[in-house]
Amino acid sequence: MYKYISVFLIFLILSADIAFAQCSMCRAVLNSSEAQETAKGINNGILFLMSIPYLLLVFVGWKVYSIFKK
Repeated sequence: MYKYISVFLIFLILSADIAFAQCSMCRAVLNSSEAQETAKGINNGILFLMSIPYLLLVFVGWKVYSIFKK
């Protein structure tokens, strides 16, 4: 079981660069040469906003697990 989890985590870490992108509408607007810093900021904002629900899900799952373990 730990082998599968570790392979999955390694895959997630290695694919992080591929996931560093924005939607097609944002990319079309921000592809101009003077908007590179803005595009990096929007990418970081998208990744930050996307991570919050996953962190909440992990926290709730951990709490439920700790309650059922008692």
